[in-house]
Amino acid sequence: MARYTEAKCRLCRREGIKLFLKGDRCSTEKCALERRQYAPGQHGQSRGKKSDYGISLREKQKVRRTYGILERQFRIVFAKAVAMKGITGANMLQLLERRLDNVIYRCGFAASRAEARQFVLHRHILVNGRMVNIPSYTVKAGQTVTVKETSKKHGSLSVRVESPSKEAPGWLDVDRKEMTAKVVALPAREDIDLPVQESLIVELYSK
Repeated sequence: MARYTEAKCRLCRREGIKLFLKGDRCSTEKCALERRQYAPGQHGQSRGKKSDYGISLREKQKVRRTYGILERQFRIVFAKAVAMKGITGANMLQLLERRLDNVIYRCGFAASRAEARQFVLHRHILVNGRMVNIPSYTVKAGQTVTVKETSKKHGSLSVRVESPSKEAPGWLDVDRKEMTAKVVALPAREDIDLPVQESLIVELYSK
């Protein structure tokens, strides 16, 4: 499967915002965006004015790179959002937030979504008592996400649970001691702290 193997900090610099792809490092002075606040590459400091298409494209890339998904996966999510009732842009972000790897990250059990994806792939996570190793699995309201009993002493997991870098959003009821989280509601747009104009993404795919 295709995946991005270059320096993650280049992605943040390209989008001009912190995507928190490297966990705690992004909140320190070591963050590349703090030291070089311009796009990577030879012409990074001299890029001209963006077109309307370029602005919309950057918004799409910002979301795609934040959640760590490929273009084909993103198009599938968008198609599902269009088929749902309600506002397409909000539906799209809600579907992305409900990905199992993102839920693990939001619970504070992982420093980044990439690390959360590894936990899921390595079979450390249960959903309603059943092992799920698909990072893109979409959680539903009422479901309970749990760290497998034999995995609770995993080094990275125990450190994250003891000293989480951020609070869990309101749509998740997290029990850090038991390493469980219940999806008490579906995330609303105001619950998603992503500085993106999703309406531009909808316009981009509607052309």
